[in-house]
Amino acid sequence: MNKSFWIIISAFALVVVGVRLYVGHSTSEPAVTVVDVKVPELSQVAALGARDFEANCVSCHGENASGTENGPPLVHDIYRPGHHPDYAFRTAAKAGVRAHHWRFGNMPPQPEVTAEEINRIIVYVRELQKENGIL
Repeated sequence: MNKSFWIIISAFALVVVGVRLYVGHSTSEPAVTVVDVKVPELSQVAALGARDFEANCVSCHGENASGTENGPPLVHDIYRPGHHPDYAFRTAAKAGVRAHHWRFGNMPPQPEVTAEEINRIIVYVRELQKENGIL
């Protein structure tokens, strides 16, 4: 088979996957998702991250990252490290993120949150996730 055939097949496959993802995400999730979160004994860094989270993230992502009517829970399988690595959290905080898993709308950039705070918040969220079986 020639190269152009494989390019066409690949492009078609990407379109099919994109349409499936778009349709699935636009209709499958409720507007509000709040989860029950078990809170572990936090490491020192995660405890600082909890404080940073409370100051910067709780109004949208809820107590212990459990979600609110304004934003999704971060203690959710969608945000597991294999699907949303740490750099995805850093990028979301610094640049914002287009809505793609939930119906909460776009997340605006959070320029007031420092890189150090973001790193501590990530440690906090990852410890919560681990305690709740999200690996």
